[in-house]
Amino acid sequence: MATNGNVYLIPTFLDENAHQTIPLYIVDAIKKCNIFFVENERSARRFLKSIWKEMVIDDYEWFTIHKAEEEIKNEFRKKLKAGKTIGILSEAGCPGIADPGQILISVAQEENANIKPLVGPNSILLALMASGMNGQNFQFVGYLPIEQSDRTKKIKELETESQKKNCTQIFIETHYLNNQLMETILKTCNAQTKFCIAVDLTGSQENVRTKTIAEWKKQTIDIHKRPAIFLLYS
Repeated sequence: MATNGNVYLIPTFLDENAHQTIPLYIVDAIKKCNIFFVENERSARRFLKSIWKEMVIDDYEWFTIHKAEEEIKNEFRKKLKAGKTIGILSEAGCPGIADPGQILISVAQEENANIKPLVGPNSILLALMASGMNGQNFQFVGYLPIEQSDRTKKIKELETESQKKNCTQIFIETHYLNNQLMETILKTCNAQTKFCIAVDLTGSQENVRTKTIAEWKKQTIDIHKRPAIFLLYS
């Protein structure tokens, strides 16, 4: 049974114009919070104000989830023990999923807090849903290695593992390196391996396409600086 505080895991937009992706009950949760721990305070304030215009931003305490993990974890623990109701917000999507909010959620578990995960857009799941790839067996591996030889090796390993385990591999890249990643994928993977590019999810330019490597090689691909999720299935 919960003994220390309440924690709401509040989803945010993937695209700032996609207000319809945030369920109405999120505002009810926000109204219950005293404190917010956020990945980026400026964008978090803007997001909350956009979905609850009457919110008085300065009435709340704000903490940024940063690299000083022990410091922020200790502050979070103190607030929980004081019985506060805390909201955790990531920069995009759902807290705790490919997101630094995980470190605070772990503390909340340790403190036996009442944790309430709330539904909202998640790029990993949206891309998988629309890809047509295996949704029964998949893994998210985050960012691939930066160094070219290590990256190529990792891609080959993911392709082999996908074929062996019948598993969809999901990964991401820094927006301005998307085209370089695509170039490496096309050079490295087998012709019949399926590859999905999901860009601008929930936005006006949203596009999710799955093709074989051989098919992708027949067209020009330019997704420079566009938010993207990549899926591979061999």
